[in-house]
Amino acid sequence: MRWMLVIAILLVPVLPKADDIRVDVELVLAVDVSRSMTPRELEIQRRGYAEALVSKEVTDAIARGRYGQIALTYIEWAGTFSQREIVGWTLVRTPEDAKAFAGKLTAEFSTALRRTSISGVIDHARLLFNLNGFNGLNHVIDISGDGPNNMGRPVTEARDQAVGRGVTINGLPLMTREGMGMQWHLEDLDEYYRHCVIGGPSAFVIPVLEWEHFPAAVRRKLVLEIAGQRPKVWRAQWRGDHMSEYDCLIGEKIWRDIMDTWDW
Repeated sequence: MRWMLVIAILLVPVLPKADDIRVDVELVLAVDVSRSMTPRELEIQRRGYAEALVSKEVTDAIARGRYGQIALTYIEWAGTFSQREIVGWTLVRTPEDAKAFAGKLTAEFSTALRRTSISGVIDHARLLFNLNGFNGLNHVIDISGDGPNNMGRPVTEARDQAVGRGVTINGLPLMTREGMGMQWHLEDLDEYYRHCVIGGPSAFVIPVLEWEHFPAAVRRKLVLEIAGQRPKVWRAQWRGDHMSEYDCLIGEKIWRDIMDTWDW
C-alpha cells in the first residue's frame, strides 16, 4: 500500500504558485551515505560539495543565469526510506549565500546508513520539488553513489517517472576502491549510471576515479547543471557506446547472491 501511495503522489501534477521565487534551476544534491562508505569518504563528500559551491566557477555560473539565482537543497541517502535533509531549500544568489550554505554542510558530519536504494532517493527527491516556494526553469536531481541499486523498486521505474514529470537526473558514480562494500563495486559503474540512472534533457555522468578528483568533478558538474548544459565528453562515452542493453537489476542480483551464501 505504501508503494501505491508513493506512485499516486508522483503522478499528481504540481503547478508553481504565482508568488513562487523564479530561479534558473531547482537542484537536489543527493549524496550516498550507505554503509559501504567510510567515515573519511563521508567527510570528503561534504567538504567537496562545500568547496565547489564557494568556487568562483560556480558563483560566476549562478550570476550568468537568466535570473541570477538558484534553489538548492542537500540530502543524504541510503536505503529505500533512508533519506535525511542536511540543508533545506535555500536561495543562492551571491557568493555569501553559497558560503553560508557550504558552512552548514561542514558544521557537523553524520554517520553512514544501511543499503543502497537509488530508486528510493529518486522518488524522495522528486517530491521535494512540490510546493517548495520556487519556480525553476529546470528541475535537477544530482545523484552520487558508489554502487548499484539493491533495495526498493527497480531504479529504471523511478527514473522514468521522474523524467516524465520534467525532472533531469545526473550522475556522479564514485568508482573508488576505499569503501567497505567491495562486493558491491561495479567496474563499469559509470555505464550502470548511464543506462539505468540518468535521464531527461541534458542528462550526463561524470565519474570519480580517485577521491582527490572529487572536488573538481563536483565543481564541473554544478557549473553544467546551473547552465543547463551537457559535457562534450564523458568517460562513459569512451567505454561501451556499442552497448545497447545493460542489466539494470545487477545490484538486486548481487544482493540475492550474497544472501544465498549466508549461513542463516
